[in-house]
Amino acid sequence: MTHPVRALLALVALLVCVRALAADMAPPASDPELEARVQRVAEELRCLVCQNQTIADSNAELAQDLRGQVRTMLARGASEQEVREFMVARYGDFVLYRPPMKATTLVLWVGPFVLLLGGAWILRRVVVARRRSAQAQDLSAEDAARVRELVGTRTEPHAR
Repeated sequence: MTHPVRALLALVALLVCVRALAADMAPPASDPELEARVQRVAEELRCLVCQNQTIADSNAELAQDLRGQVRTMLARGASEQEVREFMVARYGDFVLYRPPMKATTLVLWVGPFVLLLGGAWILRRVVVARRRSAQAQDLSAEDAARVRELVGTRTEPHAR
């Protein structure tokens, strides 16, 4: 293949890649203030597919739909708080990236600490049990002498 043909193919490949990346990007904002509000709300809502990302960070189809719904509601005049309340009414407190502290979300707040303490307690029990087991298995002097006699080893260490 000649040099100009290679360069042309490389250029076409680059343009295809750029076009594919551009398709994933959000459309340019016609109203920067509206887009800033959408971004603020989207950063407070959890992606229900990814669960460890906000809908602002997620590329999941549901997150894109929710961002569109947030944009539509804000464009129609809803406040940011009204949008959050709508999402909570529809999906529950779990949709909030920082859920409020109340009885129904207590597990979300306390659960990780309970699991951590439970794991530390289990680890401690295993370590203590192994120590006791190792101490209980120490041979008496008589038993050690009997083992050496049966195995045929001397009491002094071997030189290597």
